[in-house]
Amino acid sequence: MSNVLASTHPLVAHKLSRLRDKSTDPKRFRELVREISALLAYEATADLQTIPREVETPLAKMTGMDLKEKIGLVPILRAGLGMVEGIWELMPSAEVWHIGLYRDERTLKPVEYYNKLPTEPTVSVCLILDPMLATGGSATATVGVLKRWGAKKIKFVGLIGAPEGISRLQSDHPDVDIFLAAIDDHLNEKGYIVPGLGDAGDRQFGTA
Repeated sequence: MSNVLASTHPLVAHKLSRLRDKSTDPKRFRELVREISALLAYEATADLQTIPREVETPLAKMTGMDLKEKIGLVPILRAGLGMVEGIWELMPSAEVWHIGLYRDERTLKPVEYYNKLPTEPTVSVCLILDPMLATGGSATATVGVLKRWGAKKIKFVGLIGAPEGISRLQSDHPDVDIFLAAIDDHLNEKGYIVPGLGDAGDRQFGTA
């Protein structure tokens, strides 16, 4: 799992415990998703390239740094939407492109129903956002869409991953780094992560 980073930050662990709690209401759940997403994005963007920039402080001139790479956020609809705001607070200039996938509850395979990517890539780095890396089907399909689009540098940022989903994404796309708040035990017979936190989309939008 050399390309998988499960956060060890105490703040992430604290907030994730609150997120998992079945008594957490949708409003607080959304807040926690935003907060954890921002912390994970901080780690996922540690290798972004920079270029020098001359600045003048109140005391002297100096050489600072500007980001060289343009960032694109790609939330997988609908659960990934809740992760955007937290990352936008860190990178307000990031572009956001939506890809809609739903999991067929019978086959557990992803079905694409929405894609509004422009004709050619407009960003250097794509961060795929999805709270749960369960079977890995949606993540793998989204990476495939982005590669066909022409994206060269792709990372996956999620809250919780199952070993099965991590293995699938690594097998299909070994060049994609995976950033998670935690790696859980397994998937149950319905494809849900255990212990997990339930359905991230339903809990965010109050539709459970």
